[in-house]
Amino acid sequence: MTHIPSDARIERLRSWLLTFADRYRLNLDSLSPASADASFRRYFRLDCQSDHGQTLIAVDAPPPEKCREFVQVAGLLEAANVHVPKILETDFDAGFMLVTDLGNTTYISVLDEKNTRPLMRETIDALIRFQQTAREGVLPAFDEAFLRREMELLPEWFIGRHLGRDVTADERKTLDATFQLLVDSALAQPQTFMLRDYMPRNLMVCEPNPGVLDFQDAVYGPITYDIASLLRDAFISWEEEFQIDCFAYYWERAKKAGLPVDADFDEFYRQIEWMGLQRHIKVLGLFCRIHYRDGKPRYLSDLPRFIGYARKVAERYAPLWPFARLLDSLEGRAIEVGYTF
Repeated sequence: MTHIPSDARIERLRSWLLTFADRYRLNLDSLSPASADASFRRYFRLDCQSDHGQTLIAVDAPPPEKCREFVQVAGLLEAANVHVPKILETDFDAGFMLVTDLGNTTYISVLDEKNTRPLMRETIDALIRFQQTAREGVLPAFDEAFLRREMELLPEWFIGRHLGRDVTADERKTLDATFQLLVDSALAQPQTFMLRDYMPRNLMVCEPNPGVLDFQDAVYGPITYDIASLLRDAFISWEEEFQIDCFAYYWERAKKAGLPVDADFDEFYRQIEWMGLQRHIKVLGLFCRIHYRDGKPRYLSDLPRFIGYARKVAERYAPLWPFARLLDSLEGRAIEVGYTF
């Protein structure tokens, strides 16, 4: 069992769990780390003897982490017949939750040549079920201000902090023009429920499959966002042939389900690529912020993957060529100052 260093939050969590330990027959001595993520949330597994399984998950999500939103979106997903943890106990003011355990087998830990296609198709089917239930006014809007705020992480944290220099006037002009193209493309799409981090690291192999985690940041936004994030992932790369196969599977199934995807697959694919580029621009800045502000350096190793994603898309579409040239310049600067790509 992994020892947990004592801190004020841990002790407060233990005291909270003790108030209903008998109800679930919890073994508080078994409390051990289950996982962590890029936020300040922490997850702990503990043994129990209850109708909900042999283990449960205690969530430490100090405010302003989103416990209320987690519970709300869990309800939306469950209503769409998507497998998520059941919420057993909550203390929103403290930032604690007790939820059922979906196990420790993530998609990213088991994907191989034999199982990737069926696992990803089950995941796409679950996404479509969730999108079918979408309605406006339930979740926050992924609007123009939101889109721009995310992309501005790149000049602030990747260029300014990571590369250590100011953005020139010409670079700012290129960024502004690129950001406008991507905002216009995103807002022109049909809008739907959007999980934002729908990717193999947050998907669990369980029954029924998949189990979905890390959905508290869900919003109402472009229909291509989640399928783009699923196949253009931060932690795993796919051959483009397989990506297109999955995009086509989603497109066909979505049309049959009545979702308003573009009738022209070429245009639908362009929307996916530009939506993915918006996400990649955000992540280049976000991963730098996580390193420099939050002290979590492991995310920097994935920057080359996102530079590659972004360049490939920018080189494919003429309106984005100036951004491709900017990436070339930034990557050259990164090598000069000692960052490996």
